[in-house]
Amino acid sequence: MRSSLAPGVWFLRAFSRDSWFRGFILLLTFLIYTCYHMSRKPISIVKSRLHQNCSELIRPDNDTHDFNDTTWCSWSPFDKDDYKELLGAVDNAFLVAYAIGMFISGIFGERLPLRYYLSAGMLLSGLFTSLLGLGYFWNIHMLWYFVLIQICNGLVQTTGWPSVVTCVGNWFGKGKRGFIMGIWNSHTSVGNILGSLIAGVWVNQQWGLSFIVPGIITAVVGIITFLFLIEYPEDVDCTPPQHHDDMEKEQDNPEDPGNGPYTNRESVMETAASFSKEQDPEPAAISFLGALKIPGVIEFSLCLLFAKLVSYTFLYWLPLYIFNVARFSAKEAGDLSTLFDVGGIIGGIAAGLISDYTNGRATTCCIMLILAAPMMFLYNYVGQNGITSSIVMLIICGLLVNGPYALITTAVSADLGTHESLKGNAKALSTVTAIIDGTGSIGAALGPLLAGLISPTGWNNVFYMLITADILACLLLCRLVYKEILAWKTSWSRSSGYKEI
Repeated sequence: MRSSLAPGVWFLRAFSRDSWFRGFILLLTFLIYTCYHMSRKPISIVKSRLHQNCSELIRPDNDTHDFNDTTWCSWSPFDKDDYKELLGAVDNAFLVAYAIGMFISGIFGERLPLRYYLSAGMLLSGLFTSLLGLGYFWNIHMLWYFVLIQICNGLVQTTGWPSVVTCVGNWFGKGKRGFIMGIWNSHTSVGNILGSLIAGVWVNQQWGLSFIVPGIITAVVGIITFLFLIEYPEDVDCTPPQHHDDMEKEQDNPEDPGNGPYTNRESVMETAASFSKEQDPEPAAISFLGALKIPGVIEFSLCLLFAKLVSYTFLYWLPLYIFNVARFSAKEAGDLSTLFDVGGIIGGIAAGLISDYTNGRATTCCIMLILAAPMMFLYNYVGQNGITSSIVMLIICGLLVNGPYALITTAVSADLGTHESLKGNAKALSTVTAIIDGTGSIGAALGPLLAGLISPTGWNNVFYMLITADILACLLLCRLVYKEILAWKTSWSRSSGYKEI
């Protein structure tokens, strides 16, 4: 039995046109995950406040620090010489907890109503984000407090991604997924930007508010989610994404070389949710091992591990690289680094559009990864020769690095979660999404850690590490690319000699 209808949805029935509801779901899920990323960003802004050079500041009258202490205005315990390691521990607490929790989150997500699961996750995310800020007002100076809150925050934030991808996958068929999800996936960059702007308002005065305000916003959107999120088109009498007429015939011959690694050669199951509740009983949730057996899940998961390793290394280390190598000011380095995200938005949309047109998700990812390797090499050697070259190279690198990452975490996850081998079981979508993004999150945690260990030996070595990871990501898709090429070849051979009259 499907979840009960959200209490705030009754008045929307008067406007129950399919396109209206699909647009509403797309906008609401965009807002939801924007809040998730908005609540993650303040820690990177507040870091500069937790440890700073206080020599140019005026000491308050009640200050008890030594006169020669230049870190008297920093926040203990981050006022010591090992502050980088301590701040790194706070970062890794979130990333490791997120990576581990993601594998568990999908299992819960497919067994619980998405509206309840997602709403609870947002309320808890808002709570733990606010608790980080309350550490300022409660005058907490114990490292374990910040690490523990980040671990809890990392775990509850795993409720977001599998849930929103599942919801969008329930509403949109594969024919439009790549392009729509490419645009929709810009919520990551929008959330990062909003989180930076909101945190920046209070970072120099009462930095606790830099966490509390995003936390409150996230919790409020969680309440809105509970009231208005609609999990399935059938719940409001909308038309679900339609099956291909020949779907069952295609499933009878799964070994046909025309079949792609995760799609039929002519069409895929638009979404398992298109089986209305009148047609079939509610299917059982898929197991973790069962999800791993879906063709393409392991390859794309491992590919995302290396792709996300590269992306998150740029996210955490790019401003410092620009500051040290290109000799821009700290503000200019921060502003320039946002161009990498701008390129990522363009790359996500382009990858989705191309993969929709060619019906080749793996090939699109592989080509972009192949092009990304030499572009990263060029950026390291010639991209810092001037402001113009920096802007151009950053956008291109962001496009090629984040394009495959965005495509795999959105359209590919939705495709695999509605694979034809599941025979209409929509319960796999949350688990598959969690497996793919959870594996990628391991790379997200490893990338910045490896960059921190390698950077003392020279920035060139960091880029060699990134290029190696990029090549490995590409190699992992070779089998799927081969199957897609066979599918195209079969399709072309069947259509040759025929033309419309």
